[in-house]
Amino acid sequence: MDSFEFTKIAGAVLSALLLIFGTKTIIEMNVGHTPEKPGFVLPAAAPAEGAKSAEGAAANAPAAAGGGEEVVALLAKANAENGKAIFKKCQACHVSEKGKAPTVGPNLWDVVNRPKASYPGFNYSDAMKKKGGDWSFAELAHFLHGPKTFIPGTKMVFNGLPSASDEADVIAYLATLADTPVPLPK
Repeated sequence: MDSFEFTKIAGAVLSALLLIFGTKTIIEMNVGHTPEKPGFVLPAAAPAEGAKSAEGAAANAPAAAGGGEEVVALLAKANAENGKAIFKKCQACHVSEKGKAPTVGPNLWDVVNRPKASYPGFNYSDAMKKKGGDWSFAELAHFLHGPKTFIPGTKMVFNGLPSASDEADVIAYLATLADTPVPLPK
């Protein structure tokens, strides 16, 4: 057998394999499949009990968002370093350095006790502008628990933090982001 015969045989074998695996790949692409379980499930805030509409949800927002008072009580023992680690999720949309321009979300430097919808150069949603008031510890806790529940119509797409201790840790970290850090309640 000469080298030309070997080349023809190798070509035939490779062509057959290409045909088999190519057909299998095309069939799998067209048939589709569903994974056994999703790769990552976003935590979802529980809907407000008894809230039938957006107005009902807005009226029940502090109760529905839950955790405000519970989180404020946890602030005395909150860990700002743990909050800094959890805050890395937030950095996909927010910056937290003094003087930096806002990105997808507003800059969170000096956010504790700052009036809502007040960071210069950021285009807030109408719902956020209408909410009014300052970002107190309790307001931040309600918002971090369920942004869309606390302020229906907000642009923020994050579903909220899963636990009151995580919320307290993030708020403790946010309190450090200022020229004069905001003291936590004792």
